[in-house]
Amino acid sequence: METIPPFVMGAIRFIIAGVVLYAIARWRGAPAATAREWRTAAITGVLMLAFGNGAVIWSEQTVPSGVVALLVASVPLWIVLIDWLRPYGVRPRRKVFIGLALGLIGIATLVGPQALLGEGHVSVFGAGVLMIGSISWALGSVITRTSERPSSALVAAALQMIVASGAFVVMALISGELRGFSPATVSTRSLLGVVYLIIFGSLIGYTAYVYLLGAVSAAKASTYAYVNPVIAVLLGWAFANEPITARTLVAAVIIL
Repeated sequence: METIPPFVMGAIRFIIAGVVLYAIARWRGAPAATAREWRTAAITGVLMLAFGNGAVIWSEQTVPSGVVALLVASVPLWIVLIDWLRPYGVRPRRKVFIGLALGLIGIATLVGPQALLGEGHVSVFGAGVLMIGSISWALGSVITRTSERPSSALVAAALQMIVASGAFVVMALISGELRGFSPATVSTRSLLGVVYLIIFGSLIGYTAYVYLLGAVSAAKASTYAYVNPVIAVLLGWAFANEPITARTLVAAVIIL
C-alpha cells in the first residue's frame, strides 16, 4: 500500500475482518470459541497469515513478482508432502504429483521469463523467506484440516485472523514501521485498498479457503494458488484493458 506500511496494513486488515466475521458468526448462532479452539487458531493463524502472508508482503520488496507468484504456487506441493509425511498420512497417487507439476509449469508460463527474472537480480534471502512462508502456509493448512476446530468455518477463520493481527502488530514494532506511521497521512487510495482486502481477500477469499479445508482435501483446497493468477489476468483484461497473449491462453489451458 502506498501510505500504509505492509505489516501495519496486515494488522488493520485482519483485526477488522476477524472481529466482523466473528460477530456475524455469533449472530448466525455459532457457539463461542473454546479455549482449545483459540489455541489451535493461535498456531494456524500465525503459521498461515502472519508467517505465510507476511512473508509474501515482505519479500515483494526485494523479489520480482514473477518469482513471488511461482514460489507461492508451490504451496499445493508442500501441502501434499506435509500431509503425506505427518503421522497416519496417506501417500498421494502419482496423478496428484503430475497435476501439481503441470500447475507449476502453467504458472511459470503465465508469468513469463521476463517477470521471473525481473531486472536480472533476485534476492536469495528474500526468496528464502518467501519459501519458508509457503511452507508455513502449507503446514498451517494441514493443521487446520486435521486438528480440532470450530464447527463453523466463519468462527475458525475469524479466530485465525484475530490472532494474526496481533502477530502483525509485533512484526510492525520489530521492523520499526509504527515509528514512522501516521493515520493522518493515509491516502484515500490506500484506504480503498485496505477495504478491498478486508472484503474480498479476508471475509470472502480466506473464509472460503478455510471452509474448503474442512470439505475437501487440503491439496484440492490449495489449488487456489494456481487459479488465482488466471483470474487476475482475466480481470485485468476485462477492467483494465490488459492484453491476453497466446502465452496467457496456453498457460491457462495447462493450469485448468
